Amino acid sequence: MASSSNPMDKRIAWIGLGNMGRGMALNLLTKASLTQPLALYNRTAARTASFTAALPANATAYRVATSAADAVRDADVVFTSLGDDKAVLAVYADLVAAGLKDKLVVETSTILPETTEKVAEMVLGAGGEFAAGPVFGAPAAADAGQLVFVLAGPPQTLSKVTPYCDGIMSRLTLDLPSRPYGTATLLKLTGNTFILSMVGTLAEGHAFAEKSGLGSETLHRFISAMLPGPFGGYSARMMAGDYVRDEPLFAVDLARKDAGHAIRLAGEVGVDMKITKTVDERLRKVKEVRGESGDLPGVYGVARMEAGLEFEVAKKEGE
Repeated sequence: MASSSNPMDKRIAWIGLGNMGRGMALNLLTKASLTQPLALYNRTAARTASFTAALPANATAYRVATSAADAVRDADVVFTSLGDDKAVLAVYADLVAAGLKDKLVVETSTILPETTEKVAEMVLGAGGEFAAGPVFGAPAAADAGQLVFVLAGPPQTLSKVTPYCDGIMSRLTLDLPSRPYGTATLLKLTGNTFILSMVGTLAEGHAFAEKSGLGSETLHRFISAMLPGPFGGYSARMMAGDYVRDEPLFAVDLARKDAGHAIRLAGEVGVDMKITKTVDERLRKVKEVRGESGDLPGVYGVARMEAGLEFEVAKKEGE
């Protein structure tokens, strides 16, 4: 690694510019006072181009890498943010082939614990350091630097990661020092079942409010007063019909991937995730209606259909 003890003097590579990766990379470029260009790589080049085109004037220097191997060639620290286990394993095979000796690698994707352990083994076997670092928060939280990082790995490794998290990419870091790397992604998947069940509860509640005459606006006032934060945010999106969009914020395929991982892991230890299974079934129907553009809060549209309403909420006059 570069000899300076200042973390912001390290040469950093960022791989993966999806809905979450974009926000995290943006905050490194605008809040971290990096002294070296941030290497950027995304498998779909158009995403990299749209990301760099929208960077604000206060962003520090960056370079667009032509491949994952090119991104990590001169890097001291590597962050990855990818969509699923298959993508993670493919990218890490490329990284190992490119060489990871003495590099610190932080994996932020939502994947199975066994996949986390596998890529950790790959990195360590290539002479690098590894930290598991999945994140909690919506894309808006990633953009605002308000994520919650979950870090697992040796304490001396985690201490090298946290300077890039708190106050830059995250509002809080949950450290799991000396725990198995997969513990971080196990917590992430468990936590995501809470998000799935929250959205499922909101979907049913709003459909009930609409059909009973209570009204979604009245229900939303209660939610905002008693359950602010994610509950209020998803409630507002449902009321506004912001689950029908060209680019989903939590794509249905990724939401089902997380649900499937959690259902499988829970089943292996004798726990039946009935609530998660119900939401997953509605997500399957969201995919039927919306295809790949289906979004997690689209389960409200399915709950509406089950209640005899249209999938989409009626637009108010002037909208």
